[in-house]
Amino acid sequence: MVPDYLYPVAWLFVAVGVISAAVILYDVHSRGFRQDKKAMEAIWAITALYFGPVALLAYYKWGRTNSAKVRELTTSPIQGGWGRSFTDGTPGGAAATVAHFIGVPLVVTSGLTIAGTDLWVMIITIALLAIALLFLFEKFVAGLNTGRALLTAAIIVLAFDVGMGGWMIFLHFSSFMPPPSDIRFFLLMQIGNILGFITAYPVVRVLARRGPSAAHSGQARLPDVADPIPASTT
Repeated sequence: MVPDYLYPVAWLFVAVGVISAAVILYDVHSRGFRQDKKAMEAIWAITALYFGPVALLAYYKWGRTNSAKVRELTTSPIQGGWGRSFTDGTPGGAAATVAHFIGVPLVVTSGLTIAGTDLWVMIITIALLAIALLFLFEKFVAGLNTGRALLTAAIIVLAFDVGMGGWMIFLHFSSFMPPPSDIRFFLLMQIGNILGFITAYPVVRVLARRGPSAAHSGQARLPDVADPIPASTT
């Protein structure tokens, strides 16, 4: 049973996350620190919803360096190492977060179950949505070919699901999972996002090391693989 004391904790968590996201959006849009890749502006804000002040600090330390305005004002070194890996992990985390917002109500409304529970349907639906969203980022924002984009998205989301999916399974079988309409559900799912980010981090770091050395990428990269959808010829 989920304890009642998590109600104020959940509301505080939500408030801190929303405020952190608002600060990032204000810095980007009102103060003019636009990201080189516009999708990263939304991604940093979404990251703040579950990482709160940690995302805010990471944005100011590493995310802001991907802004032309920062490069005009400072000669700070290009981000690398932990900073680049954290930044490269944010698209996957954002994809999983958005997939939750879409997938959970979709599964609950559909009433679909596997083995008498909607847990498995929820995990599969969220994973597929997250892969689709991250694929769009990798292909159209990061500029990877179709094969690399799909493979990168699938690998990162599967690594992410070790933490998130494992957390959901634990909550379900320990009877600690509140209904989706409960604010405590949001809190527990965001904890799952953090766990997923942690389990995906080593994978993202390896992919980042195998990518180009140029900074300000905002994405992890795989070695070249053949594009299954060849370009049309005329």
